[in-house]
Amino acid sequence: MRVIITPNKLKGDVVIPPSKSLSHRAIIAAGLAKGESKISNIIYSKDILATISAMRSLGVEIKEFDDYLIIKGNKLKRVNDVIDANESGSTIRFIIPIALTVDEKITFVGHNNLVNRPLDTFFEIFDNQNIKYEHEDKYLPLTVYNGIKPGVFNIRGDVSSQFITGLLYALPLLDGDSIINITTDLESKGYIDLTLDVLKMFGVNVINENYKKFIVKGNQEYKPFDYEVEGDYSQAAFFLEANMLGAEINLLKMNKDSNQGDKKILDDIKDFGGKLEFKDNKLVLVEKSLKPATIDFSQSPDLGPALTVLASLIPGRSNFINAKRLRIKECDRITCMKEEIEKLGGNIKELPDGMIINGVNRFHGGVCDSHNDHRVVMSLAMATLMMDGDLVIENCEAINKSFPHFFKLFESLGGKVKYED
Repeated sequence: MRVIITPNKLKGDVVIPPSKSLSHRAIIAAGLAKGESKISNIIYSKDILATISAMRSLGVEIKEFDDYLIIKGNKLKRVNDVIDANESGSTIRFIIPIALTVDEKITFVGHNNLVNRPLDTFFEIFDNQNIKYEHEDKYLPLTVYNGIKPGVFNIRGDVSSQFITGLLYALPLLDGDSIINITTDLESKGYIDLTLDVLKMFGVNVINENYKKFIVKGNQEYKPFDYEVEGDYSQAAFFLEANMLGAEINLLKMNKDSNQGDKKILDDIKDFGGKLEFKDNKLVLVEKSLKPATIDFSQSPDLGPALTVLASLIPGRSNFINAKRLRIKECDRITCMKEEIEKLGGNIKELPDGMIINGVNRFHGGVCDSHNDHRVVMSLAMATLMMDGDLVIENCEAINKSFPHFFKLFESLGGKVKYED
């Protein structure tokens, strides 16, 4: 499907979708608890549906309602011998170690770029623990034949925090204590904070020694807990991008005290010359004086697409650094954003771990592709605020991964959208 967007002013109030990161974590924790939990403020995006399906494959009872789940956990068991993570990196990396606490043969599958996203961290653990596994030329499908054991796990901190989160969920279930040693600087600490927060809510304790070592006692029990998911700062980024480009959008139900790593967007907007304030439960842009900036992505790679568009429409040179993990997302977000923005008249120099962006005053219209990446679609849609001519985005259904109602919301703010099959 393609979407055709005619430039128009955007204005109004929006309720930002619930945090996908926290939704994944809460669903899993509730599924590991013995008893019934209610997880509210849920949106059934493809990624969240993948995690729900994965937990059901491990014997968890989950009932879906309009915007909440009732989850009844018990001792995990293998119900299906194939777990399909669809395109969700969080699902596959969180669920693999959890599924291995069952100690039965299980095959993990995925689709599109997920089959190429690295799993070497787990393979090293399998080799160290003599866990039998096999996979084809790509990382998925992956079949694992026996379970994980407690012990010492040496994990790089600069590949993906998702591997660490998966272990932090699984190790408390094992019959023995474990230690996770982080062998490099830990990137995306905010995501680990979210994991530790959710674990604590559900009765699991982990000792965090300055993000260099995590001590996990075995034989812990997850306890049921009712939890309402807060608004997602990584999704808020697109509306904040829009405000910097001329929109007047108030963001509702954002947690001012959130531990989300992508809350860094507030600092990034400030670096680009914006001033944000929380007023009457709304996050608003109160003033702006656009200027180029240097942005570090080591802790917040999901902010890459929105900030790439913003920097491209601020005259002057902006530098994106420590951004190598943008390359191993739904698409290579450095190469793909450069390619699409230059179709619209932008100017980006690609670096191995970042970009040099020479901003322009406006874009012209054109035809772009999503590269099957939800964040590419949403960031480009907001670029129409500073565009002369229509924008066509091919394969726009990529938004279903995280934000299925994005274009309905976009239209409610004044966006002019047409769809074509």
